[in-house]
Amino acid sequence: MNAVPYLVAGYIFLIGCYGLATSRHLVHAVGCLTVCQSSTYVLLLAVGYRDGGTAPVFSDVRPGARPVVDPVVQALALTDVVVGATVTALLLALVIQVAKRHGTVDPDELSELRG
Repeated sequence: MNAVPYLVAGYIFLIGCYGLATSRHLVHAVGCLTVCQSSTYVLLLAVGYRDGGTAPVFSDVRPGARPVVDPVVQALALTDVVVGATVTALLLALVIQVAKRHGTVDPDELSELRG
């Protein structure tokens, strides 16, 4: 078992978290959250990968004759992409509304939101 994809996924996640922690712009924060989300794509692909595996289509070969990749992980990765795009669009719409209402996208200048 190769640990490189797992390390890459962890590295991408940490880069996104670092960018989120040092962000001084709400659009930059949304981008960093998207980078964190993309680390899950790498993780799911690493989990579902099989060396020498092909697509899970059994029309011409009997099942078990050749290694195939896991179709459930592929479906989860596709769902992850769709959910990630939806969440990013929603967050960017919220950033636009904050910019319209408060005139800034700097989190430190949003004093009206403090409790």
